[in-house]
Amino acid sequence: MPHRYHQEPNILTSGTTTSRPQLFHAIKEKLKKGYSFPDFKADFMASLVVAMVAIPLGMALAIASGVAPQNGLYTVIIAGIVVAFLGGSRFQVTGPTAAFVVILAPIAHKYGLGGLLTAGLMSGFILLAMGLGRMGKLIQFIPYPVVTGFTSGIAVVIATLQLKDFFGLKISNMPEGFLEKVITMAKSTSTVSWPESAVGLATLLLLLLWPKINKRIPAPLVALGLISVITAILKSKYPGLVIDTIGTRFSYTINNMTGHGIPQTVPHFTFPWAHGTESFSITLQSIEALIPSAFAIAMLGAVESLLSAVVADGISQTKHDPDSELMALGIGNIICPFFGGVAATGAIARTATNIRFGAKSPLSSILHGLITLVVILLFAPYVSYLPMAGLSALLLLVSYNMAEIRHFTRILKVGPKSDATVLFICFLLTVSFDMVIGVTTGVLLAALLFIKKMASATSTQILDNKAGTHHYQVPSDVLLYDINGPLFFGAAETAMEAIDTIKDNVKVVFLLMEDVPVMDVTGLVALESTVEDLVVHKRSVYLIGVKSQPKELILRSGTISKKVFFYRTVEDALDHYKDKQIPNK
Repeated sequence: MPHRYHQEPNILTSGTTTSRPQLFHAIKEKLKKGYSFPDFKADFMASLVVAMVAIPLGMALAIASGVAPQNGLYTVIIAGIVVAFLGGSRFQVTGPTAAFVVILAPIAHKYGLGGLLTAGLMSGFILLAMGLGRMGKLIQFIPYPVVTGFTSGIAVVIATLQLKDFFGLKISNMPEGFLEKVITMAKSTSTVSWPESAVGLATLLLLLLWPKINKRIPAPLVALGLISVITAILKSKYPGLVIDTIGTRFSYTINNMTGHGIPQTVPHFTFPWAHGTESFSITLQSIEALIPSAFAIAMLGAVESLLSAVVADGISQTKHDPDSELMALGIGNIICPFFGGVAATGAIARTATNIRFGAKSPLSSILHGLITLVVILLFAPYVSYLPMAGLSALLLLVSYNMAEIRHFTRILKVGPKSDATVLFICFLLTVSFDMVIGVTTGVLLAALLFIKKMASATSTQILDNKAGTHHYQVPSDVLLYDINGPLFFGAAETAMEAIDTIKDNVKVVFLLMEDVPVMDVTGLVALESTVEDLVVHKRSVYLIGVKSQPKELILRSGTISKKVFFYRTVEDALDHYKDKQIPNK
């Protein structure tokens, strides 16, 4: 009688948990370990530094996204507090990021601030659903060349967009397409403002040189603060000097009174679609039109936030909960639009800064949001002196750091040609069209190339006595057919083809499947087809060493389970065959 052997543990489910993801994960974990006054002091000092980095970046990224600077600051406040309080990463700092610019800018241009905030609200619900569905760990399956490709592409687009303000180019209407933007700026080189170019260059040099002098004080605070003071002095001495600032570019109206720069008020509650000078109409058509944008925001937010959390874990030797982080990010992006905040995600550079300057818990990120609120209430009038060229210099540096040039060139140099192809195509499509097209195409191409690799990894061999390919004493009417590798849709047909060439004298076929870890339905169909063909030609089929997952699939199907015999080893099958015993299953 054939041996019935115990099923091995399912490698796809072992070690997983069925418990629901929980909010407040990171803050609960820290409180369990204890929280002291020295911890609070360390969090407060770290939050001061992070806030000084986040405030100019928040304004610059909001401007680059096509909205007012205060919308970026509101994102720093709301998202920074909510996500840190609810999330699963101890040191994550959440806010507007450079990667979002290429998605948010077209939405703002087409639908206005109301449409942009509505898209952010929709993305929040998508992220919340992803967290509840325990999809946090699925993000790791996005191939590294795809992430590097679209990240580098986004960096190129952002850097290109900053050239207008960096050089003070006079362009009344900027086209949407990347190449059209480049051509338009190239045609406008005659309008270069040398004072603004000097401001941009001076800011960039300070941003680069200051960390070599003092790493404790953030370079953006020093560079932008000093440049703002110099710009204000020069403009007061030379009234004819034209240098665009936040105060000259942006204005606001509160209680029928118009001000310049950013409003000196707390974020106020308003429905997302009602923000801006022109309200966004909520209709079925408008919601349908925003779904692709909301999905893109959610996907990019999830990828960047979880990558940032992984980086934080590597630096601090902690472990985050990806599903809790996605849920918190979703709730943060649901709340933000009601207070004028744009889409937010985990910011890698700010998170690393938070850790480097001694943060101990999520309270550091919460405090950085509160400090930003205090800065708005106390120092908003002074923010209007920030020159646009200085902010563009800051984003140029951010783009350079984001480009991952070292990783990009390393993949091209040492990676397989398939990875280099995916990287280059994803990069070109992100730059030429947008991130959604680039990432979608990159993931699909990477998946197809992976399937091709896996198909070639599955090998088959007819074990021949004369060729000395095995050590078994096998009768001449028995054929050993060895299958090595997963039997799935990319390899199934090819794996079973060679068995068609067996000789007429063969009465029994031993299918050696001990090296087949998994099998899908396509593999099952191919196996069933082969077995049916062998049975029709009066040949018996023995399945040897079948693993738990393939065997369960075969038995559940029932199509061939009564036409084949299962054995643990070749020796067992040969013993029964030689003894002329008919196995009973």
